[in-house]
Amino acid sequence: MATTTKTTRKPNAAFMKPLTPSPTLAAIIGPEAVPRTEVTKKIWDYIKKHDLQDPKNRRNINADDKLRPLFGKEQVSMFELTKLVSNHLK
Repeated sequence: MATTTKTTRKPNAAFMKPLTPSPTLAAIIGPEAVPRTEVTKKIWDYIKKHDLQDPKNRRNINADDKLRPLFGKEQVSMFELTKLVSNHLK
């Protein structure tokens, strides 16, 4: 009978490291340094609160006055979101 050891998975330190948002991103999520995972969560909270998902294609996000400078265009797909946001984190 073989014994198996259960390994607990450690969170990736790079994702948990607090990052400082640019002034453009801080207008949406606040100025405090937060981990990358929390940044994504706060942006989605903002998108849902302001009903910015495209009604025809929910994978697209329509920019409002605060998101337009962050995105650089009127609409982005949810798959582009993390790439665009990472440019605004230090």
